[in-house]
Amino acid sequence: MIQRGLFGGAITAQTLEDLVDASDLRQVPDTQEVFMYPQSGESIIIEILQKVELSDPEDAIKFHFDSLAHDNSAQSFQVDSVVVSSAHTREDRTPTPICLKGLQMVPKFNQVTPDKVLIFMALFRVETKDIDLVVTFNVPIESIDGGATDAAGELRAEQDFNTFVQSLRILDFHLFA
Repeated sequence: MIQRGLFGGAITAQTLEDLVDASDLRQVPDTQEVFMYPQSGESIIIEILQKVELSDPEDAIKFHFDSLAHDNSAQSFQVDSVVVSSAHTREDRTPTPICLKGLQMVPKFNQVTPDKVLIFMALFRVETKDIDLVVTFNVPIESIDGGATDAAGELRAEQDFNTFVQSLRILDFHLFA
């Protein structure tokens, strides 16, 4: 694991060293950081979004999960669990994350059979800036093109997600100005 600078170093988190920065391959919006696992179809997206008006943390993360399902044209989707911490802010002012685990059936490239994608999502609500920082790990567990991960890879992805979320620190809140 390495400490990776995101958004020009304004945010840091621990990731695997060999992740591929998608911006080296294609254009990525300024409000996103996207990383891909080199040996599978897994990806990580970190996105700065306008804060949704839902005050209940569980409703807010479900809103972001539903939006992702819509953006993915998911044929079906389900939330398996949501974990809301009672702590409000860490020592360094980084908000405490709300975490979700879910599943989406996502058709790729106009294929009839959808990929079964495990979703790990974390929501960091930056209340003072009206920002929702959303971290999404996409883990294909059934894929028509062979990019799926096996059960061991699924466990590793969940560990990678937990490490990423627990290590995420917002160092410069001016990023959200």
